[in-house]
Amino acid sequence: MVRIAEIEMGTIAEELELRIGTRIVRVNGERVRDGIDLTFLLADNELVLETVDPDGTETHYEIERELGEPLGIVPAPDTVRECANECVFCFIDGNPKDVRPTLWIRDDDFRLSFTYGSYVTLTNLGPRGLQRLVDQRLSPLYVSVHATDPDVRIRLLKNDRAGLIMDQLRFLLDGGLEVHTQIVLCPEWNDREHLDRTLAELWELGEGIRTLSVVPVGLTKYNLNRPVRPLTTAEAAYAVDQVEEARQQGVRERGYGWAYSADELFLLAGRPLPGPAYYDDASLLENGVGAVRHFLDELDGEMAAGLPELHGHRLRILTGRSMFPFLQERAPFLASATGAEVQVREVENRFYGSSVTVAGLLAGEDLLRAVDDPRDGDLVLLPAETLNQDDLFIDSLPLERFRTELAPARIVPAYEIPDALRSL
Repeated sequence: MVRIAEIEMGTIAEELELRIGTRIVRVNGERVRDGIDLTFLLADNELVLETVDPDGTETHYEIERELGEPLGIVPAPDTVRECANECVFCFIDGNPKDVRPTLWIRDDDFRLSFTYGSYVTLTNLGPRGLQRLVDQRLSPLYVSVHATDPDVRIRLLKNDRAGLIMDQLRFLLDGGLEVHTQIVLCPEWNDREHLDRTLAELWELGEGIRTLSVVPVGLTKYNLNRPVRPLTTAEAAYAVDQVEEARQQGVRERGYGWAYSADELFLLAGRPLPGPAYYDDASLLENGVGAVRHFLDELDGEMAAGLPELHGHRLRILTGRSMFPFLQERAPFLASATGAEVQVREVENRFYGSSVTVAGLLAGEDLLRAVDDPRDGDLVLLPAETLNQDDLFIDSLPLERFRTELAPARIVPAYEIPDALRSL
């Protein structure tokens, strides 16, 4: 069942005097399990709602509405379906004890996969759960495959159901769904010949497998070598070549790449990032595939188009090790375009350890440490992805305290540097 979290004003729900906290049990006789069910079942124009209000009173509402007329019910968020695996590379196991509380949630929820594009393993879905995905046309889905060899995947996920992945994927594809897939590449676990097998077997499933992202394992000082180690430069380069062979096959036979190395894999391999054409429709930016290239191309274009004058200002741009060389290379152009004194600073990640190099996982305390003196720069740009919607850094440091510590310098969270500069 689903609880009502909000009633929109001027709608049928308000007219019926439905109450916040009321549970919707059935719609047109069909049981409501979650928000996905509710969305599908409320598509009809003639509805019978079976509800239980906060006082325990059961009520049936018969509703007729015009085509497209909103009902006005906003459901409460569903309880997250948690992960049943014990993956040997689980990043959550590498969290410091004082990380933001929400980062301890081990989600493996197909609803989040369909709604937000998060990757799931399917190990917590049986036949009825898979049938529901097909019946409700929950497509595309995003699935963490990691390996198609049953024994290898069971070893990686520490879950006997992990070995069912190929049968599960065939069932979804036969049901008409499309799937985006992912491999977290762990050296000596699912690389080399195992990666070749996974690439080949996913390709053979057909065009229903829309994409495959190959992402290098991310480890912190808390789970490094326990038991997985990072990829070496040579191993990363070998994997890039394997993926490229599969990508070229996709271009030749299907007209698009389908298999892609994540940005971090190129960086680990010491290889230059490919151009925009490599990424086709750029649909995998959120998975770290093409995000750096997209950012740099946008920045270069904006610099060429012109930036605001900031003469007399001292601009400090804080970033992680991965992005540092790219921004450092562009610092002279930023200085020339704005008239400001520009300095890019690579921030050491003490919170997670030196193996974590992405800007989005920099803690507030580490960023503070990178600015030696508030007078050092009067404009400080932070990677916006270091903050959540409540303006908290990953170590729960509030942005407001950060600003207080560096006063009178102006602190600007900035994903797109040109937009940030124009806001100054």
